[in-house]
Amino acid sequence: MATIRDVAKLAGVSVATVSRVLNQNGYVNEETEKRVRKAIEKLNYKPNEVARTLFKKTSKTIGLIVPDISNPFFPELVRAVEDVMNIYDYTVILCNSDEKSEKEKQYMDVLKQKCVDGMILTTNQLAIEEVMELDIPIVVLDRSSDHPFPSVIADNYHGARLATRHLYDIGCRKIAHIQGPAHVVNAMQRFYGYRDEMKSLGLWEEALIIQGNYQLRQAKEAVLQALQTNLVDGIFAGNDAMAVGALKAVQQLGLRVPEDVAIIGYDGIPLTEMTTPELSTISQPIYEMGAIAARLLVKKIEGQFIEQLHYVLPVTLIERESTSRRGKL
Repeated sequence: MATIRDVAKLAGVSVATVSRVLNQNGYVNEETEKRVRKAIEKLNYKPNEVARTLFKKTSKTIGLIVPDISNPFFPELVRAVEDVMNIYDYTVILCNSDEKSEKEKQYMDVLKQKCVDGMILTTNQLAIEEVMELDIPIVVLDRSSDHPFPSVIADNYHGARLATRHLYDIGCRKIAHIQGPAHVVNAMQRFYGYRDEMKSLGLWEEALIIQGNYQLRQAKEAVLQALQTNLVDGIFAGNDAMAVGALKAVQQLGLRVPEDVAIIGYDGIPLTEMTTPELSTISQPIYEMGAIAARLLVKKIEGQFIEQLHYVLPVTLIERESTSRRGKL
């Protein structure tokens, strides 16, 4: 394997000159730079990235911590972050925390040791003080904006009210909500939206809260149990995975969707188009969320001015077969 000294010898320059060319640091005349780059190409020289990181104090890598990569919502988010970061020549290190604070802390320590230039976090497990201690650029994605870091979220509260109102508009009066984890801010924002819309419709006394923990199987079992003793004609699931679980449970009980029970999810993942019937959902601009977060992080890393610190993106109701008005009427 060629070394920097081999490059310098072939180009007829000093090691320091080769270093300046590689790091774009300091003046090198055009002819000399051409000779150095030709020598690099001829020798197929690969710079020592660890050494370059220490010298330049940048690794051109960022960390991305997600809570559950098996949730179909997160791969699209990850893809957007990676696409944008690749444009700026950054590599993404993906970490799956399983919503465990200890695992998140371990990943943060490892990423810091690897000299990442910044991190994108989708976590509720760590205190602000713990994140501040990292002392590197941070962007928070799909989580609360109640902190000093740049953030990108969708309008969870409004989306939940939109979903609940949609069920009401097609004739549902006993509307249940499958709630996500209580420690996850966006899950609670969706619950508050459901609660407030039910109150405004005069239906809060008929409300039924089912715990689904953002998990398909857990939601299915919880809905199976709940419908044994409760009359429900509409279900708003806090995410699409739980909506699929609810659909399976309702069908297992021999009920029809949407004629007996209408179902709407939240997120807008492709899976909702692959069920029978296809699921209505509140669609988040998932790719756009990831892309904006990535651009914010690049600006933070490069010390650029950030025009807007917190982004709350609009959501859209997508009506499909699981809440078909024809089926309800």
